[in-house]
Amino acid sequence: MTEHPDENDKKQPPRKDRPEDKPRKQLDRDPVPPRPGSVSTVQGRILDPSTALIVENVVPRPTVYVGQRLLVSKSVDFDVAFEVLRVVADQLGWDVVPEAEDPRTVNLRFGFRPVRVEVTNRASIAPDAWTLLQQTRAQYGVDAVMGVSLDHVVSPAIGSDTIDSDPLHDSNPLHDSNPLHDSNPLHDSNPLHDSNPAADARSSRAIVSYLQIGFGGRQPVAYVGPKPHRCPDDAIAGRRPVVAVLDTGCGKHPWLDGIVKKTVTLGGDVIGYSDATSVSPEDDGDQDGPLDGVIDPLAGHGTFIAGLIRQRCPDADIISWRVVGSDGPIVESDLVATLAQIAELARRHRAGEPGGHPIDVLSLSMGYYHETPEDALFDPTMYSILEDLARNGVVIVCSAGNDGTSRPSFPAAFGRWSDGAGPIPFDPDIAPIVSVGALNPSRHSDAMFSNAGPWVHIYAPGASVMSTMPAFQGGFEPVARTRAFDRVREAIDPDDFRGGYAVWSGTSFSAPVIAGTIAAALLDTLESPTEPVDADSAVTNAWNAVTACTGLARS
Repeated sequence: MTEHPDENDKKQPPRKDRPEDKPRKQLDRDPVPPRPGSVSTVQGRILDPSTALIVENVVPRPTVYVGQRLLVSKSVDFDVAFEVLRVVADQLGWDVVPEAEDPRTVNLRFGFRPVRVEVTNRASIAPDAWTLLQQTRAQYGVDAVMGVSLDHVVSPAIGSDTIDSDPLHDSNPLHDSNPLHDSNPLHDSNPLHDSNPAADARSSRAIVSYLQIGFGGRQPVAYVGPKPHRCPDDAIAGRRPVVAVLDTGCGKHPWLDGIVKKTVTLGGDVIGYSDATSVSPEDDGDQDGPLDGVIDPLAGHGTFIAGLIRQRCPDADIISWRVVGSDGPIVESDLVATLAQIAELARRHRAGEPGGHPIDVLSLSMGYYHETPEDALFDPTMYSILEDLARNGVVIVCSAGNDGTSRPSFPAAFGRWSDGAGPIPFDPDIAPIVSVGALNPSRHSDAMFSNAGPWVHIYAPGASVMSTMPAFQGGFEPVARTRAFDRVREAIDPDDFRGGYAVWSGTSFSAPVIAGTIAAALLDTLESPTEPVDADSAVTNAWNAVTACTGLARS
């Protein structure tokens, strides 16, 4: 269904029956892999079905993974899985070396134990995790390595690699009509640019159009309205709803200072990246690429998301954790470790144990394409963590992705599919996982870049949306500047965000719109801060809010 969260908007009027409006068969197209440079920051390797090792009954689809690492789930016997991998690796002239479990998950219920694949002293082909996994399946059967998986590359909102470096180059239908031809300030500033693990190399002019100035690309905008009104604590019945965001962090902004918590830990253990170990892309906009002052693709991404939640639910508290850098991709094992910490945080709160923190909605603007999502080889580790969160009443809201494909992306596709064909059986006894596609500004049509399919539950504004930005001033300059009457006059500086607001596009931003809308529906229905309710009651309350906002039914 196509919904939007603003109850004051009028319903879409019927349109005339045009040929282009008639239903057409939707193809689950497998995009070809992206350029290798787009995943080099995480040592990503492309799994291309046309060249990848194929085993009977295991036909892969495109994805990106860490080339020399396999992950063994804590849900299986590590020693048994390791031994068969070791035997097969030796036949290939490789060795497998067990690595220490991520210290963040050692004492938690969920997580992975990594295994590194490396060459021995004798000559051999370059070690490859997919080849080793497939060879082991061929020799020992798929059951021998159940719970062993690739370490996938996860991208913010699954950005589209169909978009080349300059959306205004020769492939653009507006090439000769745009006054900013050859001087595009959005050259490398879009979160969709180089972050897709399985994108089509054939550029879509329709999708590319969303990167142009005036068509939805990241650019400054002047906002002249008031700050969203926030009620005092004593005017809230029970506690405030809490929306957690796992993204690039959150920068300073008048709308967000004092409302967004950035230092919530699990018993003193840092969740995600800390400022002590790396610089936040919300504080420094140019950390990647040449020394040219150009703002990085994801700089400001988390601040923008937090501002959307603030607009939809001014009375919500927001938690921001940083797990994504300014250049985009992360690895699945890192994401899983962070999610495992968040799940434990929510569990402790629901159980009334020390060290917990309430979380009502978790907003995730990231995902990946799995190579074998339809069969028993699909690793359940990430879903097990999300299921645990949902069992404790946390609604998980995920962006659908920006590739204009119906191919399911995860974690968004972990939710209930409208045709019942999803890899995870629907469980009405846990809070829902909600996947969100993007609407155009009119709210009468879906954005061309938005992924779609039976696994996408709802659509919300995601093209040319306005929200908060850190006070970045990038390296681009206005096309003209002069002085008159002792005042500076200049054209718009395309990457001067010192005004604090911007326009941006992507399903990255549709997800927090829905997350904030669900939080608003939870307002005045939650328990007092000192009396947490049981998990079953929290799940029922979560479903009531989701149904009220989206129409998704528990039954």
